[in-house]
Amino acid sequence: MTAFGIFLLLAAVAAAAPDGRARNLEKPLRMLLAASAMLTVLVYRPGRKALWWGLIAGAFAGAAFIAYQRWGLGMERPGGLINAITFGDLMLCMGLLCLAGTLDFAGRAAIWPGLGALAGLVGSIATGTRGGWVAILFSMLLLVRYGHVLRGRLRKGLALLGLALLVSTYFIPQTGARDRLDQGISDVRQYVDGEQRYTNVGVRIELWRTALRVIERHPVMGASERDVRQQLEHMVETGESRAFVLEFEHFHNDILQQLVYGGIVGLLAWLGTLVAPFLFFWRQMRHPGAAAPALAGMLLTLSYFSFGLTEVIFWSTRAAMFYALMLFVLVGFCLAGRPSAAPAAARTAP
Repeated sequence: MTAFGIFLLLAAVAAAAPDGRARNLEKPLRMLLAASAMLTVLVYRPGRKALWWGLIAGAFAGAAFIAYQRWGLGMERPGGLINAITFGDLMLCMGLLCLAGTLDFAGRAAIWPGLGALAGLVGSIATGTRGGWVAILFSMLLLVRYGHVLRGRLRKGLALLGLALLVSTYFIPQTGARDRLDQGISDVRQYVDGEQRYTNVGVRIELWRTALRVIERHPVMGASERDVRQQLEHMVETGESRAFVLEFEHFHNDILQQLVYGGIVGLLAWLGTLVAPFLFFWRQMRHPGAAAPALAGMLLTLSYFSFGLTEVIFWSTRAAMFYALMLFVLVGFCLAGRPSAAPAAARTAP
Protein backbone atom coordinates (compact mmCIF):
# COMPACT_ATOMS: atom_id res chain seq x y z
CA MET A 1 0.00 0.00 0.00
CA THR A 2 2.95 2.30 0.64
CA ALA A 3 4.23 1.65 -2.88
CA PHE A 4 0.85 2.43 -4.43
CA GLY A 5 0.58 5.52 -2.21
CA ILE A 6 3.95 6.86 -3.37
CA PHE A 7 2.96 6.23 -6.98
CA LEU A 8 -0.25 8.23 -6.41
CA LEU A 9 1.66 11.01 -4.66
CA LEU A 10 4.00 11.50 -7.63
CA ALA A 11 1.00 11.50 -9.97
CA ALA A 12 -0.59 14.22 -7.81
CA VAL A 13 2.59 16.31 -7.96
CA ALA A 14 2.68 16.01 -11.75
CA ALA A 15 -1.03 16.87 -12.00
CA ALA A 16 -0.50 19.99 -9.86
CA ALA A 17 2.09 21.36 -12.32
CA PRO A 18 0.98 24.29 -14.55
CA ASP A 19 0.53 22.00 -17.56
CA GLY A 20 -0.50 18.93 -15.56
CA ARG A 21 -3.75 17.01 -16.06
CA ALA A 22 -5.99 15.91 -13.21
CA ARG A 23 -7.23 12.94 -15.25
CA ASN A 24 -3.82 11.30 -14.83
CA LEU A 25 -4.72 10.77 -11.16
CA GLU A 26 -7.54 8.39 -12.00
CA LYS A 27 -5.65 5.12 -12.41
CA PRO A 28 -3.18 5.61 -9.50
CA LEU A 29 -6.08 6.55 -7.22
CA ARG A 30 -8.22 3.63 -8.31
CA MET A 31 -5.32 1.21 -7.87
CA LEU A 32 -4.69 2.41 -4.31
CA LEU A 33 -8.39 2.25 -3.45
CA ALA A 34 -8.36 -1.36 -4.69
CA ALA A 35 -6.82 -2.14 -1.29
CA SER A 36 -10.43 -2.25 -0.08
CA ALA A 37 -10.59 -5.69 -1.74
CA MET A 38 -7.94 -6.92 0.69
CA LEU A 39 -9.90 -5.57 3.66
CA THR A 40 -13.07 -7.22 2.35
CA VAL A 41 -11.33 -10.60 2.19
CA LEU A 42 -9.93 -10.20 5.70
CA VAL A 43 -13.31 -9.21 7.17
CA TYR A 44 -15.63 -11.68 5.43
CA ARG A 45 -13.13 -14.55 4.95
CA PRO A 46 -14.62 -15.98 1.73
CA GLY A 47 -13.47 -19.38 0.51
CA ARG A 48 -10.54 -19.25 -1.89
CA LYS A 49 -12.24 -21.65 -4.26
CA ALA A 50 -14.73 -18.92 -5.14
CA LEU A 51 -11.83 -17.00 -6.71
CA TRP A 52 -10.48 -20.04 -8.53
CA TRP A 53 -13.88 -21.02 -9.91
CA GLY A 54 -14.39 -17.46 -11.10
CA LEU A 55 -11.05 -17.51 -12.90
CA ILE A 56 -11.85 -20.91 -14.41
CA ALA A 57 -15.21 -19.68 -15.69
CA GLY A 58 -13.64 -16.48 -17.00
CA ALA A 59 -10.90 -18.38 -18.82
CA PHE A 60 -13.40 -20.74 -20.45
CA ALA A 61 -15.74 -17.92 -21.47
CA GLY A 62 -12.92 -15.78 -22.81
CA ALA A 63 -11.39 -18.65 -24.77
CA ALA A 64 -14.75 -19.60 -26.29
CA PHE A 65 -15.54 -16.03 -27.33
CA ILE A 66 -12.13 -15.29 -28.79
CA ALA A 67 -12.05 -18.64 -30.61
CA TYR A 68 -15.41 -17.79 -32.16
CA GLN A 69 -14.07 -14.42 -33.31
CA ARG A 70 -10.86 -15.95 -34.68
CA TRP A 71 -12.07 -19.08 -36.42
CA GLY A 72 -15.81 -18.49 -36.62
CA LEU A 73 -15.84 -14.88 -37.85
CA GLY A 74 -12.41 -15.06 -39.47
CA MET A 75 -10.93 -12.10 -37.56
CA GLU A 76 -7.13 -12.06 -37.87
CA ARG A 77 -6.47 -10.26 -34.56
CA PRO A 78 -9.55 -10.69 -32.34
CA GLY A 79 -9.62 -8.96 -28.99
CA GLY A 80 -13.02 -9.68 -27.53
CA LEU A 81 -14.48 -6.25 -26.86
CA ILE A 82 -11.13 -4.56 -26.16
CA ASN A 83 -7.64 -4.32 -27.65
CA ALA A 84 -6.29 -7.67 -28.91
CA ILE A 85 -2.98 -7.29 -27.05
CA THR A 86 -4.64 -6.43 -23.74
CA PHE A 87 -7.17 -9.25 -24.11
CA GLY A 88 -4.46 -11.78 -24.93
CA ASP A 89 -2.34 -10.69 -21.96
CA LEU A 90 -5.27 -10.89 -19.54
CA MET A 91 -6.26 -14.33 -20.84
CA LEU A 92 -2.74 -15.62 -20.34
CA CYS A 93 -2.60 -14.10 -16.86
CA MET A 94 -5.89 -15.76 -15.90
CA GLY A 95 -4.56 -19.08 -17.16
CA LEU A 96 -1.43 -18.80 -15.04
CA LEU A 97 -3.50 -17.92 -11.97
CA CYS A 98 -5.65 -21.00 -12.60
CA LEU A 99 -2.48 -23.09 -12.66
CA ALA A 100 -1.57 -21.79 -9.20
CA GLY A 101 -5.13 -22.51 -8.10
CA THR A 102 -4.62 -26.26 -8.63
CA LEU A 103 -2.89 -26.27 -5.23
CA ASP A 104 -6.26 -25.71 -3.54
CA PHE A 105 -7.97 -28.63 -5.32
CA ALA A 106 -7.48 -32.14 -4.00
CA GLY A 107 -7.06 -35.22 -6.17
CA ARG A 108 -8.74 -35.32 -9.55
CA ALA A 109 -10.59 -32.08 -8.85
CA ALA A 110 -7.35 -30.30 -9.83
CA ILE A 111 -8.26 -31.05 -13.44
CA TRP A 112 -10.67 -28.09 -13.44
CA PRO A 113 -8.21 -25.28 -12.72
CA GLY A 114 -5.77 -27.16 -14.98
CA LEU A 115 -8.26 -26.94 -17.83
CA GLY A 116 -8.78 -23.28 -16.95
CA ALA A 117 -5.04 -22.75 -17.37
CA LEU A 118 -5.14 -24.40 -20.79
CA ALA A 119 -8.18 -22.29 -21.77
CA GLY A 120 -6.32 -19.12 -20.84
CA LEU A 121 -3.37 -20.20 -22.95
CA VAL A 122 -5.63 -21.02 -25.92
CA GLY A 123 -7.36 -17.65 -25.59
CA SER A 124 -4.03 -15.82 -25.60
CA ILE A 125 -2.78 -17.76 -28.62
CA ALA A 126 -5.98 -17.01 -30.54
CA THR A 127 -5.39 -13.26 -30.25
CA GLY A 128 -2.01 -13.57 -31.96
CA THR A 129 -0.35 -11.63 -29.13
CA ARG A 130 3.42 -12.12 -29.03
CA GLY A 131 4.20 -10.09 -25.90
CA GLY A 132 2.80 -12.84 -23.72
CA TRP A 133 5.52 -15.23 -24.87
CA VAL A 134 8.00 -13.41 -22.64
CA ALA A 135 5.65 -13.83 -19.67
CA ILE A 136 5.43 -17.56 -20.38
CA LEU A 137 9.22 -17.84 -20.34
CA PHE A 138 9.56 -16.01 -17.01
CA SER A 139 6.65 -17.95 -15.53
CA MET A 140 8.27 -21.24 -16.52
CA LEU A 141 11.43 -20.21 -14.67
CA LEU A 142 9.35 -19.38 -11.59
CA LEU A 143 7.43 -22.65 -11.77
CA VAL A 144 10.68 -24.60 -12.09
CA ARG A 145 11.93 -22.85 -8.95
CA TYR A 146 8.76 -23.72 -7.04
CA GLY A 147 7.94 -26.92 -8.87
CA HIS A 148 7.79 -28.79 -5.58
CA VAL A 149 4.55 -27.02 -4.63
CA LEU A 150 2.87 -28.47 -7.74
CA ARG A 151 2.68 -31.75 -5.91
CA GLY A 152 1.17 -34.74 -7.64
CA ARG A 153 1.49 -36.16 -11.13
CA LEU A 154 -1.76 -34.56 -12.29
CA ARG A 155 -0.64 -30.99 -11.59
CA LYS A 156 2.79 -31.49 -13.10
CA GLY A 157 1.23 -33.27 -16.07
CA LEU A 158 -1.12 -30.33 -16.70
CA ALA A 159 1.82 -27.91 -16.59
CA LEU A 160 3.71 -30.05 -19.13
CA LEU A 161 0.57 -30.29 -21.26
CA GLY A 162 0.34 -26.51 -21.36
CA LEU A 163 3.97 -26.30 -22.47
CA ALA A 164 3.37 -28.93 -25.15
CA LEU A 165 0.31 -27.02 -26.36
CA LEU A 166 2.34 -23.84 -26.64
CA VAL A 167 5.11 -25.54 -28.64
CA SER A 168 2.62 -27.31 -30.91
CA THR A 169 1.03 -24.02 -31.98
CA TYR A 170 4.12 -23.29 -34.05
CA PHE A 171 3.44 -26.38 -36.17
CA ILE A 172 -0.32 -25.79 -36.56
CA PRO A 173 -0.89 -23.23 -39.35
CA GLN A 174 -4.41 -22.36 -38.14
CA THR A 175 -3.05 -20.82 -34.94
CA GLY A 176 -0.96 -18.27 -36.86
CA ALA A 177 1.88 -18.60 -34.32
CA ARG A 178 4.50 -19.39 -36.95
CA ASP A 179 3.35 -16.50 -39.14
CA ARG A 180 3.52 -14.08 -36.19
CA LEU A 181 7.03 -15.24 -35.29
CA ASP A 182 8.26 -15.07 -38.88
CA GLN A 183 6.67 -11.64 -39.26
CA GLY A 184 8.48 -10.38 -36.17
CA ILE A 185 11.84 -11.58 -37.46
CA SER A 186 11.13 -10.02 -40.86
CA ASP A 187 10.13 -6.71 -39.27
CA VAL A 188 13.42 -6.51 -37.38
CA ARG A 189 15.43 -7.24 -40.52
CA GLN A 190 13.55 -4.62 -42.54
CA TYR A 191 14.07 -2.03 -39.82
CA VAL A 192 17.80 -2.70 -39.57
CA ASP A 193 18.20 -2.64 -43.36
CA GLY A 194 16.15 0.57 -43.59
CA GLU A 195 13.72 -0.98 -46.09
CA GLN A 196 10.47 -0.63 -44.11
CA ARG A 197 10.12 0.79 -40.63
CA TYR A 198 6.34 1.16 -40.41
CA THR A 199 5.72 -2.42 -39.25
CA ASN A 200 4.50 -3.80 -35.92
CA VAL A 201 8.01 -4.37 -34.60
CA GLY A 202 9.56 -1.51 -36.55
CA VAL A 203 7.18 0.99 -34.96
CA ARG A 204 8.13 -0.25 -31.50
CA ILE A 205 11.86 -0.02 -32.19
CA GLU A 206 11.48 3.52 -33.52
CA LEU A 207 9.37 4.54 -30.51
CA TRP A 208 11.93 3.06 -28.12
CA ARG A 209 14.80 4.82 -29.86
CA THR A 210 12.89 8.10 -29.77
CA ALA A 211 11.99 7.65 -26.10
CA LEU A 212 15.66 7.19 -25.17
CA ARG A 213 16.49 10.53 -26.79
CA VAL A 214 13.73 12.24 -24.81
CA ILE A 215 14.91 10.60 -21.57
CA GLU A 216 18.44 11.94 -22.08
CA ARG A 217 17.09 15.49 -21.72
CA HIS A 218 15.00 14.87 -18.57
CA PRO A 219 16.52 11.86 -16.80
CA VAL A 220 15.57 12.54 -13.15
CA MET A 221 11.99 13.85 -13.00
CA GLY A 222 10.86 13.31 -16.59
CA ALA A 223 8.89 15.78 -18.71
CA SER A 224 5.28 16.90 -19.00
CA GLU A 225 3.02 15.68 -21.78
CA ARG A 226 3.24 19.07 -23.51
CA ASP A 227 7.05 19.10 -23.37
CA VAL A 228 7.27 15.54 -24.67
CA ARG A 229 4.97 16.37 -27.56
CA GLN A 230 7.04 19.42 -28.47
CA GLN A 231 10.25 17.39 -28.37
CA LEU A 232 8.76 14.69 -30.59
CA GLU A 233 7.60 17.26 -33.12
CA HIS A 234 11.06 18.85 -33.13
CA MET A 235 12.74 15.47 -33.62
CA VAL A 236 10.47 14.71 -36.56
CA GLU A 237 11.16 18.11 -38.15
CA THR A 238 14.93 17.65 -37.83
CA GLY A 239 14.81 14.09 -39.12
CA GLU A 240 15.91 12.52 -35.84
CA SER A 241 12.77 10.43 -35.76
CA ARG A 242 10.10 9.17 -38.15
CA ALA A 243 6.83 11.06 -38.51
CA PHE A 244 4.70 8.10 -37.48
CA VAL A 245 5.86 8.37 -33.84
CA LEU A 246 3.42 11.26 -33.51
CA GLU A 247 0.51 8.92 -34.19
CA PHE A 248 0.94 6.90 -30.99
CA GLU A 249 -0.19 7.79 -27.49
CA HIS A 250 2.53 5.85 -25.67
CA PHE A 251 5.95 4.27 -26.25
CA HIS A 252 4.97 0.58 -26.15
CA ASN A 253 7.17 -0.13 -23.13
CA ASP A 254 6.24 0.47 -19.50
CA ILE A 255 9.80 1.18 -18.36
CA LEU A 256 10.43 3.77 -21.07
CA GLN A 257 6.97 5.25 -20.53
CA GLN A 258 7.73 5.86 -16.87
CA LEU A 259 11.20 7.25 -17.62
CA VAL A 260 9.85 9.69 -20.23
CA TYR A 261 7.12 11.16 -18.04
CA GLY A 262 8.47 10.50 -14.54
CA GLY A 263 12.22 10.10 -14.92
CA ILE A 264 14.20 7.83 -12.62
CA VAL A 265 12.01 8.87 -9.68
CA GLY A 266 8.83 7.88 -11.50
CA LEU A 267 10.35 4.60 -12.67
CA LEU A 268 11.33 3.62 -9.12
CA ALA A 269 7.85 4.47 -7.86
CA TRP A 270 6.23 2.37 -10.59
CA LEU A 271 8.63 -0.53 -10.02
CA GLY A 272 7.65 -0.42 -6.36
CA THR A 273 4.09 -1.41 -7.27
CA LEU A 274 5.52 -4.59 -8.85
CA VAL A 275 8.56 -5.43 -6.73
CA ALA A 276 7.01 -4.81 -3.29
CA PRO A 277 4.05 -7.16 -3.95
CA PHE A 278 6.35 -9.77 -5.50
CA LEU A 279 8.56 -9.77 -2.40
CA PHE A 280 5.49 -10.00 -0.19
CA PHE A 281 4.19 -13.07 -2.05
CA TRP A 282 7.68 -14.58 -2.08
CA ARG A 283 7.79 -14.39 1.72
CA GLN A 284 4.31 -15.87 2.00
CA MET A 285 5.49 -19.02 0.20
CA ARG A 286 6.98 -20.08 3.53
CA HIS A 287 3.48 -20.50 4.95
CA PRO A 288 1.87 -23.74 3.63
CA GLY A 289 -1.63 -22.34 4.04
CA ALA A 290 -0.85 -19.43 1.72
CA ALA A 291 1.01 -21.32 -1.04
CA ALA A 292 -1.71 -21.09 -3.72
CA PRO A 293 -2.46 -17.34 -3.49
CA ALA A 294 1.24 -16.57 -2.96
CA LEU A 295 2.27 -18.43 -6.12
CA ALA A 296 -0.59 -16.77 -8.00
CA GLY A 297 0.57 -13.37 -6.76
CA MET A 298 4.13 -13.93 -7.97
CA LEU A 299 2.85 -15.07 -11.36
CA LEU A 300 0.60 -11.99 -11.54
CA THR A 301 3.35 -9.45 -10.84
CA LEU A 302 5.89 -11.26 -13.01
CA SER A 303 3.42 -11.46 -15.90
CA TYR A 304 2.61 -7.76 -15.79
CA PHE A 305 6.29 -6.86 -15.76
CA SER A 306 6.79 -9.12 -18.77
CA PHE A 307 3.81 -7.66 -20.64
CA GLY A 308 5.25 -4.18 -20.11
CA LEU A 309 8.43 -5.00 -22.00
CA THR A 310 6.65 -4.75 -25.37
CA GLU A 311 3.47 -2.90 -24.39
CA VAL A 312 2.26 -0.29 -21.90
CA ILE A 313 -0.06 -2.74 -20.15
CA PHE A 314 -0.99 -0.19 -17.48
CA TRP A 315 -2.22 2.22 -20.17
CA SER A 316 -5.53 0.35 -20.18
CA THR A 317 -7.71 1.12 -17.17
CA ARG A 318 -9.17 -2.39 -17.35
CA ALA A 319 -5.75 -4.01 -17.26
CA ALA A 320 -4.55 -1.72 -14.45
CA MET A 321 -7.61 -2.46 -12.33
CA PHE A 322 -7.39 -6.20 -12.98
CA TYR A 323 -3.85 -6.07 -11.65
CA ALA A 324 -4.64 -4.00 -8.57
CA LEU A 325 -7.85 -5.79 -7.59
CA MET A 326 -6.43 -9.26 -8.15
CA LEU A 327 -3.25 -8.34 -6.30
CA PHE A 328 -5.03 -7.11 -3.18
CA VAL A 329 -7.48 -10.03 -3.22
CA LEU A 330 -4.51 -12.41 -3.26
CA VAL A 331 -2.81 -10.43 -0.49
CA GLY A 332 -5.98 -10.80 1.57
CA PHE A 333 -6.09 -14.55 1.00
CA CYS A 334 -2.41 -14.87 1.92
CA LEU A 335 -2.94 -13.07 5.22
CA ALA A 336 -6.15 -14.96 5.93
CA GLY A 337 -4.44 -18.28 5.22
CA ARG A 338 -1.56 -17.79 7.64
CA PRO A 339 -1.64 -19.56 11.02
CA SER A 340 -3.35 -17.45 13.67
CA ALA A 341 -1.16 -15.90 16.32
CA ALA A 342 -1.38 -17.39 19.78
CA PRO A 343 -3.74 -15.58 22.18
CA ALA A 344 -2.11 -12.94 24.33
CA ALA A 345 -3.11 -14.77 27.50
CA ALA A 346 -1.36 -17.92 26.33
CA ARG A 347 1.82 -16.02 25.49
CA THR A 348 1.97 -14.39 28.94
CA ALA A 349 1.00 -17.46 30.95
CA PRO A 350 3.70 -18.72 33.35
